[in-house]
Amino acid sequence: MPGGDRERFVEEIFRDTAALQEQSGGRLAGGIVAAADLLKTAFAAGGQLLVFGNGGSALDAQHFASELVGRFSRERRALAAIALTTDTSIITSVANDYSYQRVFARQIEGLGRRGDVAWGISTSGTSPNVLEALTFAKSRGLATVALTGRDGGTIGPAADLHLNVPHAVTARIQEVHRTLIHAVCELVERDL
Repeated sequence: MPGGDRERFVEEIFRDTAALQEQSGGRLAGGIVAAADLLKTAFAAGGQLLVFGNGGSALDAQHFASELVGRFSRERRALAAIALTTDTSIITSVANDYSYQRVFARQIEGLGRRGDVAWGISTSGTSPNVLEALTFAKSRGLATVALTGRDGGTIGPAADLHLNVPHAVTARIQEVHRTLIHAVCELVERDL
């Protein structure tokens, strides 16, 4: 690809990202506020966020938890958030002894309590371990949030609150997911 074509390709990526961000902001604003309210209610009652996903979504789960335990943009008390993607000993032992499909559900069984929020992230909407964890969490009385892409797959309908970015490109979905997570963190912090 010649230099000028490559530059136009990069510009197109930025245009696509900006268009999807703007479109998603308008379509998802109410759901983002509802998600922030779920978290504020859980934190006010001594609950916690249990967040999880695979691959890039695992990274987003870790980033989300770090913004809440640390701080996002202002000083405030630490909030209870755990990324279920970080403990390799737990993940590998559960995958070995049970199955990879159970790596998040098993942690929710051990850590989750009624009133907590289980938040699953899946750009495809079809990750079996995210679906199983959300289904298990819901059966235990946890509030559940699904953050998905594409058409939401089987995961979207499994959650109490479904936030979907209906796009086919994983990278663009992840970019919106990151902005959405930041918006939730900003709302939670502003209201504390």
